[in-house]
Amino acid sequence: MESASFPEDVLERKVCVVGSEPVENYTVYIIEVSDGEHRWTVKHRYSDFHDLHEKLTAEKKVDRRLLPPKKMLGKNSKSLVERRQKELELYLQTLLQQFPKATPSPLACFLHFHLYEINGITAALAEELFNKGEQLLQAGEVFSLFPLQLYSVSQQLRLAKPTCCSGDAKTDLGHILDFTCRLRYLKVSGTRGPVGSSNIQESSLPFDLSVFKSLLQIEISECSSQQIRGLSSLRSSLATLSIHHSMETMTSILVPESSEFSQWEAEGAESGCPVTAVIPVWRNLTTLDMSHNGISTIDSSVKLIPKVEFLDLSHNKLSTVENLQHLYNLVHVDLSYNCLQVLEAAHTRLGNIKTLSLAGNQLQQLSGLTKLYSLVNLDLSHNQLDQLEEIRNIGSLPCLEKLNLSSNPMCIIPDYRTKVLAQFGDRASEVCLDGKVTTEKELDTVEVLKAIQKAKEVKDRMSSGDKKISEETRLSAAAPPHLSSSSSPPSSSSCCSSAVAPPTVTSSSSSSSFSSCPAQQASCPSQGNHK
Repeated sequence: MESASFPEDVLERKVCVVGSEPVENYTVYIIEVSDGEHRWTVKHRYSDFHDLHEKLTAEKKVDRRLLPPKKMLGKNSKSLVERRQKELELYLQTLLQQFPKATPSPLACFLHFHLYEINGITAALAEELFNKGEQLLQAGEVFSLFPLQLYSVSQQLRLAKPTCCSGDAKTDLGHILDFTCRLRYLKVSGTRGPVGSSNIQESSLPFDLSVFKSLLQIEISECSSQQIRGLSSLRSSLATLSIHHSMETMTSILVPESSEFSQWEAEGAESGCPVTAVIPVWRNLTTLDMSHNGISTIDSSVKLIPKVEFLDLSHNKLSTVENLQHLYNLVHVDLSYNCLQVLEAAHTRLGNIKTLSLAGNQLQQLSGLTKLYSLVNLDLSHNQLDQLEEIRNIGSLPCLEKLNLSSNPMCIIPDYRTKVLAQFGDRASEVCLDGKVTTEKELDTVEVLKAIQKAKEVKDRMSSGDKKISEETRLSAAAPPHLSSSSSPPSSSSCCSSAVAPPTVTSSSSSSSFSSCPAQQASCPSQGNHK
């Protein structure tokens, strides 16, 4: 869904009492408040109205006679409730007209402006940061904000209105700007569906992150990539970027400018074709977590994150692994729970990584992993591996220490663990399989399996030699019946001299066979007939 644009101005606020509800021995009035296109409901009993009125009259801001009086008798009768509903609506409308710009704090709180209305939201946030902002910054804690709060701040800045509308210095917008300039760790968490009792959809609210000047780490979730503005301004400072349930392409986050330029190239890259824009790289980004999104392709935008060491693309829709050869510093890669069926020549894309998770895919073969010589930790759980022979492809990896093959079809094979460990030869004791350290008993069994394997290989070699001899014998046996099938090929002279011998040829002779001398077979018998 495309995000809404920033409105040019805040529209008129309205309030209506749209109904009532009986609750035990009192009545609750349902109030609908609107601020432009945003609407929300608030529920209050008459005593809440009375408390509000006491606060406002104490500040000498309203006429004490404005609120309809209490009724002790028949206070819950239908007729009284209906009449009071109209009177309370008029009361609230009068208050909003009396304070069109700076809404008194008691009234703003009564109408839940601090939850749903732009001025109320920023005022509440400013007061919170006035009281706790410095302590939060010194503690270095992650600070959480909702898209609605960021939208409200962005909107306040765009409208170029006074930074403090209420007159209370604690609610000045400057407290927010000072805090955002110095904040290092931020979390932005959206919501699915409407916010609270309102019709506000946070995923449609654009917000600008350029007010954050010192961020090292940001986590964004449940936001549309179209509503995120100003993220590119963080390219020079950000070290960790995590974004979930928010995007379908990597480009939309790493290169938001791509929608403006048909051809672009990363800063410092050599391009053989004309480009319309040179995009700055993310200079300090070392951790990129884009898990739990709808990404189907690792696109060329990764050229802009050359320093990334940790890359998490788990729980996406990847069917191929491309373009990762541009990330020369990769150490940890998580491609789990995607749609990978094969991973060919992984070393040409993944380089010298140490940790690789391929769990939850549809892999049946491991031939593409044979040259990942730096790999220390490999997770292949929850795949379709059913042949133990596939383990040979990773059995010679010199640094592999942790291997997870759990929840694969091969796990049901008898003595599965020892048969897998045997594929690692002398390194079997160094491999932790499925999270369990190899035991001495397993190592003893592995040694037995290795001895059996060596004996089998020797037997296979001998059997191969016997098959070769047997094949030669079979071919000799296929020669004419008057020729020896077991004699070795003689020279041409001996072949001819033996042709005048008696016609009965001894089958055990090793020096008078004609089987491999076809040219002489035709001439020698004719000489015998001549004599």
